[in-house]
Amino acid sequence: MTPALAVTGATGRLGRRVAERLSAAGVPQRLLVRDPERAPSLPGAEVVRAEYADGDAARRALDGVTTLFMVSGAEELGRVEAHRTFVDAAGAAGVRHLVYTSFFGAAPDATFTLARDHWATEEHIAASGLDATILRDNLYLDFFPLMVGEDGVLRGPAADGRVAAVAQDDIADAAVAVLREPEQHANARYDLTGPAALTLREVAATITEVTGRPVRYQDESLNEAYASRAAYGAPAWQVEAWVSTYTAIAAGELDGITGAVAELTGRPATSLADHLSAQRES
Repeated sequence: MTPALAVTGATGRLGRRVAERLSAAGVPQRLLVRDPERAPSLPGAEVVRAEYADGDAARRALDGVTTLFMVSGAEELGRVEAHRTFVDAAGAAGVRHLVYTSFFGAAPDATFTLARDHWATEEHIAASGLDATILRDNLYLDFFPLMVGEDGVLRGPAADGRVAAVAQDDIADAAVAVLREPEQHANARYDLTGPAALTLREVAATITEVTGRPVRYQDESLNEAYASRAAYGAPAWQVEAWVSTYTAIAAGELDGITGAVAELTGRPATSLADHLSAQRES
């Protein structure tokens, strides 16, 4: 029997978490991935190769699917067009409900450049006629330790702005709650945040306290931010995205705490301290 639920991004951090939780709950699913060899082997899951930009392949891969979990595509030029192609393929295949992972504060003029991509995707989903649930995730809590340099410095032009970052496990639990009863969340939008909005100085202090690694925050000017990231050799649009993550924090666009995680999962959102403690114990 063809699974009525499909999950994208199962080779990545978030999609894999969702797929694993659905499998553990005994929910049949179809995993749409670009590279089947990297897909997790899960009970009740079948694997199909498909890419967002290949509309014909996506339509075939989604045949028989009624509910679709769409993780936003890799950060690259052309992402919005690929998203649009995939959404159109979903509609053509007969998908009725689409759950999309967007970004907190998505808007056409968002400071964080990639949040503009999410807004454009949301607009296309709204125009598609599909029932949809939009999960607007704040910055991933899990990424904070990765943002610290080898010198123990968390640097960026965030000033004293605050960010209500959310754990990927919380996002996955929220997504599964929606996917198991999609009709209860039709045409709803949830802003998923952590339980606190922290400055990056507070983030650095928390990492130091919980892990024992000395970390400090260094506020950068815009010129310093671009210069410190130039060594990576990334294209200009990617560097702009990296820097605008911090300037969005400075602008207050990632501030604001919601109760959406608790509403969907029945438990409080995970704090940075609790997340770091759990990582140390695992």
